Formats: sequence, C-alpha cells, structure tokens
Amino acid sequence: MANESAAPVAMSEAERAKEIAQLKAGKTAAMANLVDEAETPLAEEYVLPGGEASQEEASIEILPEQADEFTCASCFMVRHRTQLAREGNGQKFCSECEG
Repeated sequence: MANESAAPVAMSEAERAKEIAQLKAGKTAAMANLVDEAETPLAEEYVLPGGEASQEEASIEILPEQADEFTCASCFMVRHRTQLAREGNGQKFCSECEG
C-alpha cells in the first residue's frame, strides 16, 4: 500500500502562505473553545485541602524603606545594608544577585 504523504509536495509561496493562514485561523477558533465557562463558578468555590476560604482581608502594616535597608536593582527585594555587594551608577545589588 502506497503512502501518499511520503512524497514531497511542491507548493508556490502564495499557496504556502494561504495554507498557513488557514491553519492559524483554524487553530485560534479551536483554542477559543478550550475554556468552559460553566466550570468557572465551581473553580472559584473549590478549596484546596488544608486551605480556608475566608472573606476577611489581611491587615498588615507596610513600612517604608528604613535607613539601614536598600532595594536591590536586580531582584527588587528590600535587603539589609549588610547584604550590599555592589553599588554603581546609583544602583545597589545584593550579595545573592552578585554571588
């Protein structure tokens, strides 16, 4: 039994571009149907084992950067001055990013 797809098919650039456009259009239409809207409320109500669904908001106090702290220009974490590895051009880098 002969396999028809074994032989290479010669296509012009216009035919190839048209076929690619058709494949892309079909792919996006097929992907649009992947989300099942009926499952969204179910997913929002689902609680993982050990987790608690609470409507309370956490109340924490956010402090500004202290005098002995700096913000790393690479990881954007607020670090203590003892973790300062390099400073240049007004940017400070922690020892973890420079390590």
